Amino acid sequence: MSQRHGAIAAGHPLTVEAGAEVLAEGGNAFDAAIAALWMACVCEPVLASPGGGGFLTALSADRPAGGQSRVFDFFPATPAARRREDEIEFAEIEVDFGTARQAFHVGAGASAVPGFVPGLFAVHEALGSVPMRRLAEPAINAARTGVEIRPLQAYLLQVVEPICRWTAGAEALFTLDGKLPQAGAVMRNGDLGEAIDAIAREGPRIATEGEIAAAMASVSTDHGGHLSAQDLRSYAVELRAPIPITAGGYEVRLNPPPALGGALVAAMLARLDSGAAEDHIGRARAVDEVDRFWREAPTDPGRLLGGAAPRPAQATSRGTTHVSVIDRQGNAAAATVSNGEGNGRPVPGCGFMLNNILGEDDLNPDGFHRWRTATRLGSMMAPCVAVHRDGAVVALGSGGSNRIRTAILQVIANRCLAGMPIAEAIEAPRLHVERGRLDFEDLFPGGVREALTAAFPDHLAWPERNLYFGGVHAAERNARGGFEAAGDPRRGGASRIA
Repeated sequence: MSQRHGAIAAGHPLTVEAGAEVLAEGGNAFDAAIAALWMACVCEPVLASPGGGGFLTALSADRPAGGQSRVFDFFPATPAARRREDEIEFAEIEVDFGTARQAFHVGAGASAVPGFVPGLFAVHEALGSVPMRRLAEPAINAARTGVEIRPLQAYLLQVVEPICRWTAGAEALFTLDGKLPQAGAVMRNGDLGEAIDAIAREGPRIATEGEIAAAMASVSTDHGGHLSAQDLRSYAVELRAPIPITAGGYEVRLNPPPALGGALVAAMLARLDSGAAEDHIGRARAVDEVDRFWREAPTDPGRLLGGAAPRPAQATSRGTTHVSVIDRQGNAAAATVSNGEGNGRPVPGCGFMLNNILGEDDLNPDGFHRWRTATRLGSMMAPCVAVHRDGAVVALGSGGSNRIRTAILQVIANRCLAGMPIAEAIEAPRLHVERGRLDFEDLFPGGVREALTAAFPDHLAWPERNLYFGGVHAAERNARGGFEAAGDPRRGGASRIA
């Protein structure tokens, strides 16, 4: 049997195929992750966009003592100046999840400074081995020829239909003959293909101070947004040391402050009894305890870790997707990205929307448009790698809003403490506790279910696995060099060994 090149898991089969193609050609995990993220912008447009940002946790295998880990923080930042409130384009729209309705905010005034393009190029410069033009090819080709809409993407477009129809430009981008596409329909986005092609050929400057940057700045300034050309020029990717915490025989390396997700996962893991790996009541109580403790000072991630840390404005949590890759050398990349849901105003000629992250309620506890200027925003995203003392490596992360932290916690506990194979660790039933209320997938054994509901009288049982509980996509390389990978079925996940 031919030697395997690596493993990848992500939120869409095309995202997986783009990365697997690069692995099969000899690219490393970081090359594959970049190719997958470009593709996610094409086939997961509600979640990923050149107008958004995210994080990539990298493990470089060519370093001693379990490899060198670092986190590339390319999450959006607040603009350097706020416009007068009477100039700001900012509107509330209501989306329908079927069981509940939720208010989102759109308009040019909802956009923070994007970091997606600078982030991918920073990872590529530091760790990549394949030319960026080659890494972007699958996404460019897919945008030009078209992508078949999958059921999850059709559902997400339906959920955010008010955003897809908020302007004529958005309608042109996201509808076919005036209707939202159904599963099986083919959507083409030639403008996005051309934009990614130009970025890959000309480099990141086109999106920070060139033609695409000018288009992003003008759609903001012309329509009442805070984002300026200077904001785009001054954006900088930050390199951070991850949070290390032990789980069984693994050292888990998590996204550090000013992001909040990694600190929350670390605090919950620290409260788990490693000798009771499948103690679901213990997990629920750890989640509840940390949730209550964190809410006493929600902008202070250092408090969760017992020390000082950068203080974010608040943490954003919506509209996320994830990619995990490991190659045969043991390099690992875990990347989580977001565009919020998009601000409803496509960038002219570019085929994508800027983010609407400044429209999240959690970022504005004192009211909208009062955020601190020129500040890197916090996030619940927590892409991580786990390194076993025998050399095995797991890369994982999740989308899922406020449930990101509990989804990751439970998969780490299942894999690193309970020893479940990674697919079983992901498919196992999940729970989430927030403000004292327990939500859980009603698939636990009877005795566990009874104990959970007795411990948390305020609870809701979900009849089946549900995307509410996150979407953990994970790749693993064992100590013998074998690979496993699994995408979360809750969020349309896919995986492949290349």
